[in-house]
Amino acid sequence: MKNSFKPIKSILLIIISIMLTVDQSKGQQAKPSASGYAPVNGIKVYYEVYGEGRPIVLLHGAFMTIEGNWTQLIPELSKTRKVIAIEMQGHGHTPYSERPLTHANLATDVAGVMDYLKVDSADVVGYSMGGSVAYKFAIENPKRLRKLVIISSTYKSTGWLPEVNNAFKSFKPEFFNNTPMHTAYDAVAPDKTKWTKFIEQMIAFASQPFDFGDDNIAKIKAPVLIIAGDNDGLDKIELAKTYKLLGGGVAADMGPMPKSHVAIVPAQTHVNLMMQTQTILGYLNGFLK
Repeated sequence: MKNSFKPIKSILLIIISIMLTVDQSKGQQAKPSASGYAPVNGIKVYYEVYGEGRPIVLLHGAFMTIEGNWTQLIPELSKTRKVIAIEMQGHGHTPYSERPLTHANLATDVAGVMDYLKVDSADVVGYSMGGSVAYKFAIENPKRLRKLVIISSTYKSTGWLPEVNNAFKSFKPEFFNNTPMHTAYDAVAPDKTKWTKFIEQMIAFASQPFDFGDDNIAKIKAPVLIIAGDNDGLDKIELAKTYKLLGGGVAADMGPMPKSHVAIVPAQTHVNLMMQTQTILGYLNGFLK
């Protein structure tokens, strides 16, 4: 009985953390200068645009929304940048779809939204699931990417610790009912009746192994910033290998500094990391400028 409770306890902790993240962002919300739906890849993808300047695309984590993931960062980023925040298939304002939920489809959606908004190239920032989508976008659209920021994410399922992958497999739709996630979904989803189908689709997506290939990561020419919490569920040995593929992990005192960087933030979990607004903003500003 004790062992069967662990996955449920982990999910509840994540839900509580997400609820706290949203609560902290209240009163700081910026208003988009534009918003709407881009018809791409067989679905309609919701987007919001803030500010002016060089474009930066934000990709949220699993089960999240623009507000839940980025509200604290958008007001700061939009002071000097054109911020394009996207809600991926089934999330937030973007309708649920029976279309296969894959990293490839989601990455194509990102390119489609950029096309719709007439954005040739952009910096791309992805958190968690959004980070995996960002990796896929970088592989498939190298000429459209200026710089890439990956926050607590990986390009392969084995980049997570085994206990994280095991937790994904133990998810059940009923765990998410009557939670802050459910409330947030009902507040903005075009069709509230799709909640269970959305959760089932996401659980299947999260439990499916994936690997975009070491060779493909090594071919990314754009500078990459990896931000991770020291205890965020990522396998740090695999993370070090990823940084090596991107040209890092060298003795820079004896040669040029790599164009890609890695930052490990101490005493941070996967969700708590996104609450460290000033820390993440500092890394973003330093890297993107």
